[in-house]
Amino acid sequence: MKISEFRLHSLAVADGPLRSSYGRHAPYALRTIVELKTTDGLTGISETYGGDGPLAALEAVRPLVVGRDPFQLTSLWMSLGQRTEFERQGTGDRSQTHLVPGENPMDVHTRTLAAIEVACLDIIGKAVGKPICDVVGGRARSSPPFSAYLFYKHGGGGGLGADAREDEYGECLDPQSMVRQCKQMIANYGFKEIKLKGGVLDPDAEIETIKQLRAEFGPAYPLRIDPNCAWSVETSVKVGRELREELSDGGYLEDPAAGLDGMAEVRRRLLAEGNDTPLASNVATTAFEHLPVARRLDSVQIVLSDPHYWGGIRNQQHLSKFCEVLGMGLSMHSNNHLGVSMMIMAHASAACPHLTYACDTHYPWQTEVDEVVLGGRVPIVNGCVEIGDKPGLGVELDYDQVARGCERYAKLPYRKRDDEAEMRQHVDPNWKRILPRW
Repeated sequence: MKISEFRLHSLAVADGPLRSSYGRHAPYALRTIVELKTTDGLTGISETYGGDGPLAALEAVRPLVVGRDPFQLTSLWMSLGQRTEFERQGTGDRSQTHLVPGENPMDVHTRTLAAIEVACLDIIGKAVGKPICDVVGGRARSSPPFSAYLFYKHGGGGGLGADAREDEYGECLDPQSMVRQCKQMIANYGFKEIKLKGGVLDPDAEIETIKQLRAEFGPAYPLRIDPNCAWSVETSVKVGRELREELSDGGYLEDPAAGLDGMAEVRRRLLAEGNDTPLASNVATTAFEHLPVARRLDSVQIVLSDPHYWGGIRNQQHLSKFCEVLGMGLSMHSNNHLGVSMMIMAHASAACPHLTYACDTHYPWQTEVDEVVLGGRVPIVNGCVEIGDKPGLGVELDYDQVARGCERYAKLPYRKRDDEAEMRQHVDPNWKRILPRW
């Protein structure tokens, strides 16, 4: 069996005006669907970041993919590593402190390999009649849990003009509307854990949001807050102090200050007060070389993984074992995504015994109109995604929907994510991302 065709589909997916410390989401998010076909008539798929940068990186490895045995993933890694050696010689910042996921040139290698690896694993699963999580060693769980991912947002449901979507959650820019958003999301999907994307409002307003969420849902729903480095060390310590009770019982404080050194200082000061609130990160820890430093500094107690940029599902399994050995917890980061990525994340979670925190997911923010999975959206029931026994990823492409996504993409004037530009256009013409902002 050899890979005979390598197809790339660039899609635009409607996205609401969600806020973070990076700025404001554009009306469309960009995604790429990877499709590999074999000489035996099997097709493997995956989903990854969209736009010109990720697309060019995938096109660059086309000669190394076509003609390859999809079972030979180790040689694929070695070949891609030889092709992108410059990345390991670079001096850039591998973290996501200043660049949104999918736009950092320092992780092109792992992002590209992850997209190809998953499509190959989909083929392998179909060839042997087993789900991906069972192909890579068996599942630790069959229904991985996900969390309600709350965002402060402006009014609007994403899309433009005749393609504008219904605003399901309405404007949410204060604590009361965020509680409403959360109640609606839990009613729709049954989530059992809650994450708030912070770094948007004054920290006191975000503290109040968490307090109101705890008052509404109680300690049975673990809470976490992620301001994406928007706070100084002093502000981070203040938030950790005021939310000590609310972030206990399985919650955490994620990336409050920038860098492993900043996180370490937050941790040191909180511990000095007898406050053991764990700190989590997907911004300061994005590569294996970050982990020993994070452990030595005690800056990060919980790592947020993501198969899309850690190098695929097998690399995430290595990360799971690494974190277990180092005594660090493991959760999962999310970016805007469709059902293919939903299943990638579910299989990755199932295959990692140490991934015991509910995973993030943006899936509730995307709509049925954009879904490219045949049969419609992947169900989230009681906050979980059921993997089942279908081979490979367990989903196939709806090619009519893929074509519609490609048509949207072709009409867009932009080819990369730029949350700052959206802020300047819609909120403040002089807005720039400043770290720390508070």
